[in-house]
Amino acid sequence: QVHVVESGGGLVQAGASLRLSCSASGRTGTTYAMGWFRQAPGKEREFVAAINWSGSDTYYADSVKGRSTISRDGAQNTMYLQMNRLKSEDTAVYYCAVSQCGPSRLADAKTYDYWGQGIQVTVSS
Repeated sequence: QVHVVESGGGLVQAGASLRLSCSASGRTGTTYAMGWFRQAPGKEREFVAAINWSGSDTYYADSVKGRSTISRDGAQNTMYLQMNRLKSEDTAVYYCAVSQCGPSRLADAKTYDYWGQGIQVTVSS
């Protein structure tokens, strides 16, 4: 089992920056990648960004590309999502997820085996 916990959410104004953190603990030895997803009210959960376990490859949704940076601290089993120039449409519950499946479609939520409880990010305009 892998325990996943998000932190760093909150209420910010449009144009501000925010850094989300995700800590993974437990049996993380076979982790292939970690990712961020988000779900806004009345909408389906959508992919935001992902990073492989070595940190050498990163992937972004078009909606955040150029404004966000995903990274990880391997020693701490922690992943980060730095989001800049936040917009009201970034308002959502953000979920961290861990995949132990190996090379696969990292933008697909079905790829991930473990999920955090989610953390609210609200961007006021």
